[in-house]
Amino acid sequence: MDQNLLRQYLSSVYEIPTPAGPLRVSLDGDIVADPSTLPDVLTRPFAILTAFNPRSMLLPRKVNDSRHAVLRDLLILGCYRVEACVGYEEDPEGTWREPSWLVHGMDRDEAVSFGRVFRQNTIVMCRSGRPELIVTDPTCDDLGKTFQGNWRIRS
Repeated sequence: MDQNLLRQYLSSVYEIPTPAGPLRVSLDGDIVADPSTLPDVLTRPFAILTAFNPRSMLLPRKVNDSRHAVLRDLLILGCYRVEACVGYEEDPEGTWREPSWLVHGMDRDEAVSFGRVFRQNTIVMCRSGRPELIVTDPTCDDLGKTFQGNWRIRS
């Protein structure tokens, strides 16, 4: 994977819903010695999935919204608890903003399959308090290749 693209993915900020309000995080933090010090949501398994802009091709908003609704419906039919979240560029002047779904309790293989079906370059997985960026488009890198990250809490 192109190193600039990888850096962009790792530094993307995600707003994750919590009972106390949105938690802003990215995958470019320092190693956390004790995951129990992280906010509760980051210690549980989940995936962040989207259907927007397959293979980084910008689609019209209406098409993206339709794809995203289909993804949500499929996840709910699969009996997953799904919550809206969003990913965006760290740069305040940035224009990239992508609605996503936080999918609680999804396993890695199924999340990778959803990423492939919806033609995403990568997905985000969280297991044992550690985020992973996983390649789901074999034209970017080896399918399933994982880039380990560390949570960084943003203010």
